[in-house]
Amino acid sequence: MLSTTDSGLPHQTMLPYRNSLNPEHQLSHLPMSGIIKHRIKWLFGLLALLIVLQTLLLVAVEDLTAFQAFYLTTTTLATVGYGDLSPQTVAGRASTIVVMYGFGITLLTLIVSDFIEFRFYKRERILTGRWVYDMKDHIIIINTPRQGGEQYFSRLASQIRAVPNYETIPIQILTQQFPNGLPPELRDVGLTHFHGSGSDPAALKAVHAGGARHIILLAADETDSASDSLSFDIAHRLSESKLSSRLTVEVVSDQNRPRFKALGVATIIRPVRTYPEIMVRAVISPGSEKVLEDLFNYQQDHPHRYDIELDDLTWSDIVSALIRHSIGTALAYIDHNGEVVCHPEPTEEVEGKGLIVLVKSTETPEVEVLIEALDRYRAFIAKWHDMQNNAKDMP
Repeated sequence: MLSTTDSGLPHQTMLPYRNSLNPEHQLSHLPMSGIIKHRIKWLFGLLALLIVLQTLLLVAVEDLTAFQAFYLTTTTLATVGYGDLSPQTVAGRASTIVVMYGFGITLLTLIVSDFIEFRFYKRERILTGRWVYDMKDHIIIINTPRQGGEQYFSRLASQIRAVPNYETIPIQILTQQFPNGLPPELRDVGLTHFHGSGSDPAALKAVHAGGARHIILLAADETDSASDSLSFDIAHRLSESKLSSRLTVEVVSDQNRPRFKALGVATIIRPVRTYPEIMVRAVISPGSEKVLEDLFNYQQDHPHRYDIELDDLTWSDIVSALIRHSIGTALAYIDHNGEVVCHPEPTEEVEGKGLIVLVKSTETPEVEVLIEALDRYRAFIAKWHDMQNNAKDMP
């Protein structure tokens, strides 16, 4: 329709469409997956109705039992055409042409077409991180490292799956990264992702945060303490849902730790991206991350190497000697080939050229103190053996 504007130029008036462009527009209040599922259910219902009507009609006009009529209807619908049964009356043949060929096969084709469309739709949603999985008892990782996210997630997943009883646990990443889909390396190890923010309640609901076994909240920027504010907002939302006891949070600044503790966060850890093993320990064995962090920060305890000759003491003797003399905890020894031997057998006699000892950073003992402690323990063992021998010689 054309009308004239104030300037005298023709103006085309757009008339509204009276009908929807496609059936989907009548259900615009539903997500696309809901629309396709709704249409498939409706088509299945209509197809079932046609099968029932055709079966009843064949029973009425043909010399067939109910089972034979149903068998003939379904084989006709599938276009198999065995030929062992066929309609003999004009009414039976006419209904077969109209009901089955005219409507039934058309409906079946539409159902197959919609199913294929749904599969393509689901794949596209999965790749772009917009598919809502039905998950529970899984691990959620919120945010992505700014650098090396692929390598970090790959190593983190492999470390988690190496833990007993965690071999098959689902792992999902909630992130605004990877808008075009996860890299093949991460999909190959079974990781999935949802495109969203941890501060969005709808996104937390989409990843089923309430049913997760563990929730890992990575710092948005491991080098900027301002990212702690973003983490706090997400942690606060999770604490409101009573999920803080399942939460492990990376905190950049130690000054912010009390704020997260007040929320009841289970585990607080510094960002250590080069060692995702520490994050795994924090999640699987809460408290162990404190020991590992202490080894890194050099504030309370640290591993120290002592170059000394070891030849006549068992590992349990060395450990006992250092503890009895308040020196520290023996962690490993260096053999004569220069190899570091961790956690040797307790009764194994140690032969080597050095010890790795966990000592106090504020009071690191000198090597002479350690040598004296071992000599004293040798004397103690010798005295104890003499007492045992004397006891055996007594009548």
